[in-house]
Amino acid sequence: MPALRWIRRNLVVIAGLLTLAYMILPNIVVMVFSFNKPKGRFNYSWQQFSLEAWKDPCGVADLCGSLSLSLQIAFWATLGATALGTMIAFALVRYRFRARGAINSLIFLPMAMPEVVMAASLLTLFLNMGAQLGFWTVLIAHIMFCLSFVVTAVKARVMSMDPRLEEAARDLYASPVQTFVRVTLPIAAPGIAAGALLAFALSFDDFIITNFNAGSTVTFPMFVWGSAQRGTPVQINVIGTAMFVIAVLMVLVGQLIASRRKSNARN
Repeated sequence: MPALRWIRRNLVVIAGLLTLAYMILPNIVVMVFSFNKPKGRFNYSWQQFSLEAWKDPCGVADLCGSLSLSLQIAFWATLGATALGTMIAFALVRYRFRARGAINSLIFLPMAMPEVVMAASLLTLFLNMGAQLGFWTVLIAHIMFCLSFVVTAVKARVMSMDPRLEEAARDLYASPVQTFVRVTLPIAAPGIAAGALLAFALSFDDFIITNFNAGSTVTFPMFVWGSAQRGTPVQINVIGTAMFVIAVLMVLVGQLIASRRKSNARN
């Protein structure tokens, strides 16, 4: 049958579209309910279209404070994890030293280990050190958690780099600093950017590790979890929708820039 042959020919595309729809569906639900005006405390059933929550996204006490705190932690955790992860990735790829294989294996442990195990381990470490749980313990925990993801992303990019490009730069009398800044860094930049974006998303979204090591500090995921026990305000959906739209726009802008660079390179 023609229809059956068409399905077989486009089976991969159909499966991809269905998977994408399954992944985006929760975001669409959040987006729709950001325009809801619930009658009770819980924003789980559609009642009435309203823009009140969008006009006052900080109308709920401590919501924007927790959001600002999450953004600060994610920003500094991204900087720390990206800087350390980039250096570790270059060291693992470019140099030979003792225990290099063991370090390569240990890098993947935070990615493979359940978050609750890492969270409990970090909490035990902080308590044994007598550290006060709060902003700094959460920041340190997030850097440690995001580090392996950055190393993996940057390492894959560094491994694909052609060393002859750096050799050519040195043959043209470029200093080590000039070679790194003008040749090595631009080539590794996509991997570094990917690791940084992944680290920011993981840090901003994390709940388990944060909950163990936050003390009295309340981040946005912890605020959402606490609000769900008492009644979810519509403003949470507004913030979630805004973050989703910003992420999509960043991806689209990145794709547009990449396509323009490819077209310019062909011309």
